[in-house]
Amino acid sequence: MKRRIIVAAIFLPIFFIILFYLPAYAFAIVVALVCVVSAYELLRATGIKNNDRVSIYAVFSAALIPAGVYFDVSLLVFQAVILTLACLMFIEAIIAYKSKKQISFAQVVVVLFAGAIMPFMLSSLISMKNMSEGRLIVLLPVISAFVTDAGAYFAGVFFGKKRPFILVSPQKTVEGCIGGLAAGVFSMLIYGVILAAATRHLVTFWALILYGLIGAFLTELGDLSFSLIKREYDVKDFGRLLPGHGGMLDRFDSMVFTAPAIYLLMSVIPVIVVKG
Repeated sequence: MKRRIIVAAIFLPIFFIILFYLPAYAFAIVVALVCVVSAYELLRATGIKNNDRVSIYAVFSAALIPAGVYFDVSLLVFQAVILTLACLMFIEAIIAYKSKKQISFAQVVVVLFAGAIMPFMLSSLISMKNMSEGRLIVLLPVISAFVTDAGAYFAGVFFGKKRPFILVSPQKTVEGCIGGLAAGVFSMLIYGVILAAATRHLVTFWALILYGLIGAFLTELGDLSFSLIKREYDVKDFGRLLPGHGGMLDRFDSMVFTAPAIYLLMSVIPVIVVKG
């Protein structure tokens, strides 16, 4: 636990500085790097990394999608990437059929998820950064995900007893899940209070409660979903990039669902109304 806390104490302030102060283009590069490393880690965990061409397809695709979002052609780039990636993967599968390097349909789906779908979801962070007052808005999913993770972890450590997902995530407890939900909602409200006090913008607090509930739930769902992948492929962590936390994907797995959900909510029910 000590190493996990030390790494978090170093990593989180740096990440928040990146979110808040970096210009949009630099932030897009950071997100692209996260997508590329996460895609590679997922391919490695599922055993597909051994095929060099497939790895190149997925990693290149994972870098293109954040670029498309930054240049405001996200749908066009996503459609082009997923079509090209699907065609390339089926070509590879057809060529390798019944050989030692045979590619299964499940592996095709993994590559599409790693190289296109997951980067598209994470690139919601870029879309939020590009909004008016984006440096404030992009903190919403990050605070939701990280604080929910921390709340669930500590509530589970100190109060956890019931373990409903023992085959997927043995350490996940009902008490931890409840603690994560509470922490997620509380963090949104605290952030709203800070925004109301430090800016001239109007803050919708009832909407922040909704953001907190949905964000926290999807954070925990994301964590469990990627734990399921690790159990299925019998790996402990997706990587070793962050001591005590695992790989890049181990740190950002909860953001995969939370970021696009907060972006959709922000598009429909804004919680920050910018005053001119």
